[in-house]
Amino acid sequence: MKHPTSRLLHSYWDRLRGERAAPERAEIEPGEIRNLLADSLILEIDMAARSAGLRLAGTRVCALFGRELKGENFAELWGGEPAADPWRLIEIVAGDTVGVVAGLRGATARGDRVDLELLLLPLRHRGRTQSRVLGALSPIAIPSWLGLHPVASLSATTLRVLSHGTGRAAEGPLPAAREAALEAALGGLPQPANDSAPFRRGHLLVHRGGRA
Repeated sequence: MKHPTSRLLHSYWDRLRGERAAPERAEIEPGEIRNLLADSLILEIDMAARSAGLRLAGTRVCALFGRELKGENFAELWGGEPAADPWRLIEIVAGDTVGVVAGLRGATARGDRVDLELLLLPLRHRGRTQSRVLGALSPIAIPSWLGLHPVASLSATTLRVLSHGTGRAAEGPLPAAREAALEAALGGLPQPANDSAPFRRGHLLVHRGGRA
């Protein structure tokens, strides 16, 4: 994880869950993560309908898209990008009870670009493990046009699946079904430029060693 918000939110989530796969939604105390709330979001998941609705979205997340996002479908943030199926990301997080970190690139209608980091982490809600997702969508650098020109589309550049243990990027091979899911989610990833550290495993960029 590159962004401080992602690292801090993951650390808070990891502390809450203890030995469990995911903490309860009711355990999240906004006051304990007040410095992260502007970039945070909570999704309500309906696995049967293949839908993820935004229950909460921080002020900076809303400013990126130029509108209040509460009640919108998570997939709408992609702006109808035909190569991407954002539901696949949610399906992996909620279905496998793992976290994911994705590098995204946002674009405005006038061609402005912003690099973002998306963190998605599973939550339990009233005992159900496929009901809520905690996340953050953070700009790597805050653009000067934030709040003036909304992001109209998103595309993915990298994806890491976090292991159940320590927050390391998953380094083992994924089942073929999950590789296909990731391919569908991202529509193909660009090759890394000027970076000898990552290597490809299926449609993942894997970084050796260290903590995510």
